[in-house]
Amino acid sequence: MSDWTFAQTDPGQQLALIHRFSFMKRQYGQSVEFIITVKEYISPPDPAMKFYAESDKSINQKLASYQPTGWGPTLLKALSTCIKEIERFPYDES
Repeated sequence: MSDWTFAQTDPGQQLALIHRFSFMKRQYGQSVEFIITVKEYISPPDPAMKFYAESDKSINQKLASYQPTGWGPTLLKALSTCIKEIERFPYDES
């Protein structure tokens, strides 16, 4: 366990380490950059959701806007789920 985890004195504080990733989505012959932020919680609200990933951009804006997310017990699971969600629908720049 890393020493930063001892800074949390109450589980309600929901202290989390932030990981940031850049992901390039290819569509319509162009690349669109998505920044994915993954939070690594010390004491998550749900033990199965130690890692929570969220994209900086919404997708499917013309039909039903959706913010891609992912969660899971590992960073890999949360990140890969978020990437799969980004790939599901187009990004329509406004």
